[in-house]
Amino acid sequence: MVILRIDARSADCQSASASKLAQKPFREACATGSSRLSKEDSTAVSIFLVATRPPCEFHFVRFRFCVQKFLLFFPDTSEHPMILQTNFPNLKLLSRGKVRDIYDLGDHLLIVASDRISAFDVILPQGIPHKGRVLTQISVYWFKQTADLIENHLVSANVDEFPEECRQYASDLLGRSMLVKKTQPLPVECIVRGYLSGSGWNEYKQTGAVCGIKLPAGLVESAKLDTPIFTPSTKAEQGVHDENITFARTVEIVGQERSQQLRDFSIAIYQRGRDLAESRGIIIADTKMEFGMRDGKLMLIDELMTPDSSRFWPMEGYQPGGPQPSFDKQYVRDYLLSINWNKKPPAPDLPVEVVRTTSEKYLEALERLAV
Repeated sequence: MVILRIDARSADCQSASASKLAQKPFREACATGSSRLSKEDSTAVSIFLVATRPPCEFHFVRFRFCVQKFLLFFPDTSEHPMILQTNFPNLKLLSRGKVRDIYDLGDHLLIVASDRISAFDVILPQGIPHKGRVLTQISVYWFKQTADLIENHLVSANVDEFPEECRQYASDLLGRSMLVKKTQPLPVECIVRGYLSGSGWNEYKQTGAVCGIKLPAGLVESAKLDTPIFTPSTKAEQGVHDENITFARTVEIVGQERSQQLRDFSIAIYQRGRDLAESRGIIIADTKMEFGMRDGKLMLIDELMTPDSSRFWPMEGYQPGGPQPSFDKQYVRDYLLSINWNKKPPAPDLPVEVVRTTSEKYLEALERLAV
């Protein structure tokens, strides 16, 4: 796995215990999501930070991040199993989405990201190890990075700061939950595209436009657009496909002034994320955002620029003219397309290798961003 193995190889180890981080038991624990580390192995993580003389600041920052996140992403599975569904009897369950379980706490919501994964609007039988924690940590990072652009709903991701009634479930909430302000979600999803891919590419091939926005002729799949475009969609019920809509249709749904706000904020947030991600070697090709209203104010809600709501591509090897490698669930979609699944429930089982590789891709996105 990328997260700690990179640093174990690049750093100048001063201790035999520290060098164990690059050995097989640790790599297996990272790859499978199940901890096989003894107490001695775990102690080596702490020793490694002290015993290492990093050749440059980059490696030190990367490793410091890994140590801080070690307990979140590689806990002992007997205490922190992969979570496909939460069950908190003393809390009021508001809804279960394709990934998140949402609990009503009165003026606030508790959002818990499970390890469920969906494709083509169908929830798959297997979960992806570490996925819920990756999504939550990345969302928290972007909420903080964009807070100067627009207020968001995040109150805290620290379980110790959650209401008392939540803390009895701390072991399940650790790293994968957010306490947020309750809002009234707007009935459109705000998609920004900086590159031509997915449904946008399919629509362009047929009409030369995306959501009514005319684009230059001769563009190829995965081409970078001159400027990002705002291409909203309807917010469909679970199991129903969202529908791309024009800006004019958005105006009909939420009004002219609100539509302009959604467009302007969405593009500004995307540009902020795009530039930061590119500095870490990631292309955010497109992303989906949601907004809500609270006390008459527009607020950024839900998740933000995660591998579930965005297309993440590695900058190295980027070549327009076809599909790109990714750090998101496109790997799962590609597998399901390869077996000619009809995209209807029940979904087929995922092979162990597909589950493992998908988990690695999510974790690599997190490591690259160094959240």
